[in-house]
Amino acid sequence: MAWQLFRLGRWSFVHRRAVAAIWVVLLAVLAVGAATLSGKTSDKFELPGIESTQAFELIEQRSPQASPDGATARVVFEAPAGRSLTEPAYNSAVATALRELSTENVQSVADPFTGGTLSPDGRVGYAAVTYSKTANELADTDRSALETAAHNAEDAGLDVAIGGDALTEFEMPLAEVVGIAVALLVLAITFGSLVAAGMPLLTALVGVGIGMLAITTLTGFVELGSTTPALGTMLGLAVGIDYALFIMSRYQSEVRAGRSLEEAAGRSVGTAGSAVVFAGATVIIALVGLAVCNIGFLTQMGLAGAFTVAIAVFISLTLLPAILGFAGDKVMKGKPRYLKQQTGETEYRTHGRRWVEGIARHKGLALAGGIAVAAVAALPMASMQLALPDDSSKPAGSDARIAYDLISENFGAGANGPLVVVVDTANAPDPAAAVQTVTEDLQSMAAEADSDIATVVPAVTSDTPQARQIFAQQLETVGFATITVVPASGPSDQATKDLVADIRTTVADLPADTGARALVTGQTAVGVDIAGKLTEVFPIYLAVVVGLAIFLLIAVFRSIWVPVKAALGFLLSVGVALGATVAVFQWGWLNELVGLDTTSPVLFILPILLTGILFGLAMDYEVFLVTRMREAYVHGTPARQAVIDGFAHSARVVVAAAIIMIGVFAGFALVDDVILKSIGFALAVGVLADAFLVRMLIVPAVMLIVGERIWWMPKWLSPLVPAFDIEGEGLARRLDTERAEPLEERVLTGS
Repeated sequence: MAWQLFRLGRWSFVHRRAVAAIWVVLLAVLAVGAATLSGKTSDKFELPGIESTQAFELIEQRSPQASPDGATARVVFEAPAGRSLTEPAYNSAVATALRELSTENVQSVADPFTGGTLSPDGRVGYAAVTYSKTANELADTDRSALETAAHNAEDAGLDVAIGGDALTEFEMPLAEVVGIAVALLVLAITFGSLVAAGMPLLTALVGVGIGMLAITTLTGFVELGSTTPALGTMLGLAVGIDYALFIMSRYQSEVRAGRSLEEAAGRSVGTAGSAVVFAGATVIIALVGLAVCNIGFLTQMGLAGAFTVAIAVFISLTLLPAILGFAGDKVMKGKPRYLKQQTGETEYRTHGRRWVEGIARHKGLALAGGIAVAAVAALPMASMQLALPDDSSKPAGSDARIAYDLISENFGAGANGPLVVVVDTANAPDPAAAVQTVTEDLQSMAAEADSDIATVVPAVTSDTPQARQIFAQQLETVGFATITVVPASGPSDQATKDLVADIRTTVADLPADTGARALVTGQTAVGVDIAGKLTEVFPIYLAVVVGLAIFLLIAVFRSIWVPVKAALGFLLSVGVALGATVAVFQWGWLNELVGLDTTSPVLFILPILLTGILFGLAMDYEVFLVTRMREAYVHGTPARQAVIDGFAHSARVVVAAAIIMIGVFAGFALVDDVILKSIGFALAVGVLADAFLVRMLIVPAVMLIVGERIWWMPKWLSPLVPAFDIEGEGLARRLDTERAEPLEERVLTGS
């Protein structure tokens, strides 16, 4: 493979105009596609087959005009201190505002005066608005109606705040700016030249642009989650810069060794490019592996991320050498100070060499200390709680947060996330009696001393004969009824999750007793169900992804213990990342540093998403770090010395790559969107732990302790594993035997 990549890199260098033109044309075509075919993204988290989703499907089948998972808005009205919304002027202002909310997509508007959502002192009330379409499908007129109603009520002297997801509009954050700024600074220091520093940035931005335009075009055909493009941007920018950085670093090393620019481009792609291919492959395997979870939005995230990573690999292997061809020897100007005295490839002393020599002198202490630090940092993970994000995690002062807090203070936190019990009476001999049984069971639960139920709203609120008759007729028509359960605790509280399980246990005997069945749904129930499903599939996912990646790394390093060591080190990195996330987001430690002013459970998809992404990135650093060690070893350097020499060569560029990636992820940790914030934070901490604690400390300590045995592989296995020559040993031999043939002729003939 190294030889084929060598030819590709050299060909791209020589035919730079054609290569650049191909990528520019592709970028332009996708830009046109994105402008003309793009659709909207979605914020829905759904999973077929779980109880909460089955309840939504039942309602939609039996009552097609209903949209149980449509957008919602909670319009909260607050009168001045000492006043009441029941006063004629304020009552009229609220009524006028509610009329202004009506659009063609509004299903219902619950009046606070008749719907029981007026506080005891009459000062605060809220209207629950439901829509027939999801938030991303709402028209501008729907949002304008909400804003107009709020402004008019404010003109009448009321304070108005709007919660729910109806006004949520996802915008791509400016977090990329932070990552790009960090990357430019690190690259300029690493290469000592703005020209050289700009090349990895340019190729990464082209790759991200192509990836995002392709994903945006795809939204015209497939509904994608709103975080999918952002995740693709995050990964594409991070790995795109890093992959180009590794190849650029090797290119400069080859030129300093006396190679011609063409040959240096080919050799850098043949050697460092081989590492890029396998590093990218591990990331892609980890991301595509999310599909084994069979959860739609996770599969979308994984495939989108894998696509942008693949684009980053292809860009690094082709467009980067083409740009190097345009730049000529300009990329060699401004040599860093620590390379000015370099006279060979292994003799100069760097901070990396001093560091690994220190580890060699105290390898046992380094290993024990690294593992101890990782174990302590991972301890908070033991108390991790998972949940869907809600308005309680929005920034202080935002409309959604104000609305959430007002409702919590006046009606209880559970009013922000009521549960819905759907009673399916299609097979019940007496449908009304079945619904009454469920209602009485829930009311009995609410009457218990330690109950977390604040209110049970029956399916029929009036006990008159006429109301019961109308209700019975409706049951015969649609075959279901809904009972609302308002918890005492908030939507993301553990007590509410426990309540979901308790209700399901209580109604478990309903089919045997009445012929009906009861399904618990609502956003909180959806989160509980998906978290449970993720817990079930996580071991399968981990086994598939880690197994495939270990096999790939066995082929790369021709060793059993190097891949096993890499996987175990990755587990430490995940533990540190999740532990830090729990400490900051759930416990509130130093949470103001990432713009939080409240605590909340960990995003329910974060553990499995973090595992997939971080595993791929961790294997990146393993490949880039250990490849140079393997290269020294196969060229005859003793095993322990090979660790030192390989580390000295690769540490600088691995550290630079890690800092860039941390900067990119940290930029996303500073945005307001709690989903992106938690993903960005966890990835930044995970990369920090993996690069500096695991790969820079634990890995060399283990390899120095184990010595020659680290490269052991059973003789029977060796013929079964393909050889990829990632160290470029075969490439070097082949080039040496072809020295007699002029390089220009070989380029023209394509040999």
